[in-house]
Amino acid sequence: MLSYRYLIVGGGMTADAACKGIRECDAEGTIGLVGAESHPPYKRPPLTKGLWAGAEENSIWRGTEEARVDLRLGRRIVALDLEKRRAVDDRGDEYAYERLLLATGGRPRTVPDWGDDVVYFRTLDDYRDVRARARAGARFVVIGGGFIGSEIAASLTSSGCAVTMVFPEPGIGWRVFAAELAAFVTDDYRSRGVEVLAGASVDGVEREGGVTRVRLGEGRVLEADAVVAGLGIEPNVELATAAGLPVDGGIVVDEYGRVGGREEIFAAGDVARFPVPALGESTRVEHEDHANTHGRRVGANMAGAEQTYDHLPFFYSDLFDLGYEAVGAVDSRSATLARWTEPGKKGVVAYLDGAGRPRGFLLWGIFGRVDAARELIRVGEPIEEDALAALVG
Repeated sequence: MLSYRYLIVGGGMTADAACKGIRECDAEGTIGLVGAESHPPYKRPPLTKGLWAGAEENSIWRGTEEARVDLRLGRRIVALDLEKRRAVDDRGDEYAYERLLLATGGRPRTVPDWGDDVVYFRTLDDYRDVRARARAGARFVVIGGGFIGSEIAASLTSSGCAVTMVFPEPGIGWRVFAAELAAFVTDDYRSRGVEVLAGASVDGVEREGGVTRVRLGEGRVLEADAVVAGLGIEPNVELATAAGLPVDGGIVVDEYGRVGGREEIFAAGDVARFPVPALGESTRVEHEDHANTHGRRVGANMAGAEQTYDHLPFFYSDLFDLGYEAVGAVDSRSATLARWTEPGKKGVVAYLDGAGRPRGFLLWGIFGRVDAARELIRVGEPIEEDALAALVG
């Protein structure tokens, strides 16, 4: 049996950040990390961004081993005994711990009826698979118009591939962008040669004779050399559920990252549902900033830091030469107030509650203003035009 002071279940960015948070407070305690992938922790955003723009693959590694972490890779923890403080992996090996972190992340949503011919883009191996097929002129169908779908479609197109996007919403980024902005982005993609089939459904995916055929609900059949899907993720809560820990769309944690009021069990990152004081609610966030900040803070708390997590995470994206940063609750169903200096190119969109108070900001073509936007959310007063103007600059 292996024994650690700190056992980290999961091998992603959150797990790496937690290890480094532990080391800030405990230089000697043993750390074991059990991760399902065969790779050590790496940065995930470059898989759809920087690696397609010329960044070297060796730039993604997080250097987790430098924190003197025992990496147990290519393994999954399949059972927990909370009373004995034991965990068992899928090879039957057993681990003892004093403190446990569940950083199990999420898995891509899949459609089993589509078979094995669809790459549900999520991991480094997925990137390598798609990159190997992305020769000039290769035909790709990208299913999904959200965060992953829009980024990988842009990267494939920029690499000389012929790309068709298929999704049921009226426009790209529909769940985040207001209707006018979603329409602008959709038109921009079309102007760059992407065939965008908005409002379309996929009835089936079949492989025959080296060609993949995607059948649409309207009857049209698309032929492709490869199909990539970005349908969002589902949090990996099964281990927590089986152990009787509280789950509500994610593993429920307090402001320190503790689970169920227990002193020895924590959860962080994509899988955690955490309180957000600035918004007066709890939520779950799947982006890089949260993985890094929550992971590091909760790791430190495992080692006794006792620091609350009151950070309001942000996220960002690059869509060809369009780019944005966003912070807070950014939901296209909310009322909005916008100020544009160049429509579709540079502006700020505030997402409001019923009293006109900002709950989120989309900073489109504007960078370095996230902290100012955070402060406006925290103040919790109705937003004024001059505040938007100050963000635009």
